[in-house]
Amino acid sequence: MIKKTNNKSIKLIKFYNFINYNLIYNNKAINRYKKDVFQISGNKADKLDKLKKSINNIKNCEFKKNAKNIVFADGNPKAKIMIVGEAPGSNEDLEGIPFVGRAGALLDKMLASIDLNRRNVYITNVVNYRPPDNRRPTEEEINRYLPYLKKHIEIINPKILVLLGSTALNALVGNEVVISKARGKWIEKQFGECKTSIIVTFHPAFLMRQPAQKKMAWIDLKMIREKKTNLKI
Repeated sequence: MIKKTNNKSIKLIKFYNFINYNLIYNNKAINRYKKDVFQISGNKADKLDKLKKSINNIKNCEFKKNAKNIVFADGNPKAKIMIVGEAPGSNEDLEGIPFVGRAGALLDKMLASIDLNRRNVYITNVVNYRPPDNRRPTEEEINRYLPYLKKHIEIINPKILVLLGSTALNALVGNEVVISKARGKWIEKQFGECKTSIIVTFHPAFLMRQPAQKKMAWIDLKMIREKKTNLKI
């Protein structure tokens, strides 16, 4: 009885830490993300390097004209959980790393609530350069980057693919369904030779604007935790 109570208490603590997380609002990038050097096979390293160079060579892209850095990825390339957001913001553009601003702080808290961190997930975005004024990428711009994103997924070969927000949902699943109906469900999909289980949840930036939706995101996070346990990740 005591053990069950303790387990329940631990889960409640994780949940309340997540929904009550107090973010520090400032205009500076958060310099707490040190790039780890993960030992990956030469073949995967070469593929990622070639993909990054290909993205860097994209022509006629408005994003590249004003961006300071390409924002390719963060985390562990060997991870079996891959996360896809929308686009870099100002902090990400400065650091060259995805999710290092306020939304990144919340994402880290979300991951920690299910015993994950940047050492055991891999993170990227639909587009790899900051859109002007942090606007949402147009459909044409998304389609320009989509082949590279799909190749990125194939190279990482995740067992679980987490899509943050409607832009990632529309790019990789389709425009037929809205995020409020798509979230909280598993979708099986294949990218090249990669067969993966997709789950869609709210983008951390949206959760900062609509904190009441954190309870729904928590349901999604628990589904990810259960899935990774079942897959022995």
